This record gives sequence, structure tokens and C-alpha cells, in this order.
Amino acid sequence: MKTNPVKGMKDYLPGEARLRDYVQGKILGVYRESGFERIFTPMLEDMENLDKSDGGDNLNLIFKVLKRGEKLEEALKAGDEKQLCDMGLRYDLTVPLSRFYAANYDSLPKPFKVIQTDRVFRAERPQKGRMREFVQCDIDILGDESPEAEIELIDVTARALEAIGFDDFTVNINDRRMLRDMLKGMGFLDAQLDSVCITFDKLDKIGADGVSAELTEKGFDTAVVSALANFLKAGDMTFESVRAFIGESPAADRLKYILDSASALANGLFKVKYAPSLVRGQGYYTGCVFEITCDAFRGAIAGGGRYDGMIGKFLGRDVPAVGFSIGFERICQILAERGFTCPDTKKLALLYLEDAPFSQVLQKAAQLRKSWTVTTVKQQKKLGKQLGALEEAGYAAAAFFDNDSIKMLGKGE
Repeated sequence: MKTNPVKGMKDYLPGEARLRDYVQGKILGVYRESGFERIFTPMLEDMENLDKSDGGDNLNLIFKVLKRGEKLEEALKAGDEKQLCDMGLRYDLTVPLSRFYAANYDSLPKPFKVIQTDRVFRAERPQKGRMREFVQCDIDILGDESPEAEIELIDVTARALEAIGFDDFTVNINDRRMLRDMLKGMGFLDAQLDSVCITFDKLDKIGADGVSAELTEKGFDTAVVSALANFLKAGDMTFESVRAFIGESPAADRLKYILDSASALANGLFKVKYAPSLVRGQGYYTGCVFEITCDAFRGAIAGGGRYDGMIGKFLGRDVPAVGFSIGFERICQILAERGFTCPDTKKLALLYLEDAPFSQVLQKAAQLRKSWTVTTVKQQKKLGKQLGALEEAGYAAAAFFDNDSIKMLGKGE
């Protein structure tokens, strides 16, 4: 029997689990005090739902589940590998949420402000920062087409990050419709935009020359690529310059309102930035998209966007929807690398001798729990060594069953 977890998945020691509980608790606390309600959905989804979800590259990373019993035997005999699987593990929480909302539409509030914090699965190639099982922390607003939904999600997510202890971060915001209008104005065709956007999303990493080189390598018209390159080299891609290029645009007006409102809410605690090259990877985003980055760390620590077409695949009519997801695993990794320790939970060890009546030990523990988090522990002969080990394990104090003394440990002294 193997003792290691399967590749790409992880066991969590008590200290790691304590950090994860702390971070998730802080996030949930802000989400709930902002009026969002939590739901749970199954880890398994029908393969048809997953295959038709516009999940982009994630569709290639689905853990598929074989049919069982006679149905599997029939599929094997048919020799069609596409018929072998009827379910798969969810690769994100948006697809299950869309199905859930369609199934429970009549009984849910309008708009529906929802929390999901749960595990998702992707058949990734495991590496640092990329696991096959990980936790997502999402908030979504369903049934509200107004820009106020985006503004509220930005506000709530920023407050959740502040509650964890993050500051000096930047909320980067774009609108895919505005970006596509700009690219079409340069001569790219509708059918080419998805491929162009994939490359354009790399602008911050490879620069304008890198974008031009990759688009040329993809075979796009030289004159059109040059038009984009000249625009990029003309100066900073400000909101005003892009807006002037595309002309009248409801999407631009909406984005300006979101940017201005988010900046007012930030009040100097975080930065808000127009990010013209921000695309986001999911194929189901339809409008405004956003990411949060922190200067002290590489990569995004939160992201999301509007996906007005997803729920309609289940319900038969479109429902406006927008969501924001905090990078839970990324944040836990950052805090662990910084040596973060969870605030003191006032842990106390109640030490008792071998012959002590255990029912009375538990009764005393119950009394101590009015002020402490209490664990009962048998007292060892080498008390000094035991107290040192308890301090190392994060206990603030030790009490003794046979007397009323409490000994403070380490920083608690």
C-alpha cells in the first residue's frame, strides 16, 4: 500500500490546515457580512454539461468517470471511446452554479448573491503552484445586468483581501467588448479575434514586439499586425486613447463608470487600473473582466468577469451573471512562504495523570473552555520537555487537573 497521495494532490498537516481554515474563515466572514449566501453543489457533473460549457482549455483537463456495470460493457463493445464516460469532476464552480441556478430558479432570490468555497479538479501536469485538486473561493451575482454588480464584487473582494492582511494591490479591469471593437477597428476579422486575444493577453509579459512577432507567426495579415503594433508603440494604451479609437461605445461608457466607482471605493487603500490587454482565459466571459495583482508577488491573486451567456445554456433564456474568485491556494502559499502564523486562538493543554478520573478531567476541560480552546493531554514524567513540545505546537498555556494553576508558555508568559 502506498502512503503518498496521488500525484497532483496533497495531504495537509495540522498547521497547514489551520492556515487554510483561517484564510477561508476571513473570506467567508466578509462575504457573509456583505449579504451573500453559501451553497454547495456535487463534485461530479454530467459530461454533457462540462463539454458544452465554453470552458476553454479546461475542457481538455476534465477528470472523466467511466460508466458502470452493464452500461460500461455496452460502451466497450461499441468501441466508441466518447461513449465510455457519462460524468466528470467539476473543473470550476461556475458551471455547477449555472446548472444549480437553472434547476432552482423559481425558489431563489432575484438577484441571487451567492458564495461557493469548494474543491475543483483539473488533470494538470503537476508543478509548483499548479495542483490537480484545489480550492476556489467564489462570489457571484446572478440576475443583475447593471454595472453595480461588478462594482459590488470588486468592493467585497477587496475587503476580503484586506481582512486577510493584503494591501498595496491593484484591481485591473477591462471589457472584452471594448477590446474586440479595438481589434476589429485595426482590421482583424471576427473569426480571428479569439486567437488574437490569446496573444494580446500576453502583452505585459512579452511586450509589443513579442505580440507582433507571435501574431505574424500565426499567419495574420502583415498590414493588420502593423496597425496594432503602431498603435501600441504610439504611447501608453490609456482608456482615453482606446476609447477615442473605437468611437461611441456603450461598453466603454459602462467600463468608465466601473473604473471611476471602484477608484472612489478604494479611497487609497488599493489601486484601480484600466488593463487593455486583460482577456482572462475562460471562453464564457462576455463583458467586463478583472484581476487583482499585488506588486510583492508575481501573478494574480483574484480574478473574474461577466458571463451572461452561461446560465441560458441550462435555462433556455439568458440570465445576466458576474463572478469574482479569490485565488485561495495562491494566497495560502504566499502566507506560508512569508512565515505567517494565525492569530492566537488561546490554545490550552489540560494535563492529567494516568490515574485521574477521566470524566472529571473532561468536566474541568469544559469549565476551562469558557476562556480557552482546550485539549486534554496525559502528563509525562519529563514535564519540562512536554511543555516545550506543547509550546512548539502552538499552545499558549498548560493547566493541571490536580490543581488550579495555569502555566503560560512562550509568548504567553
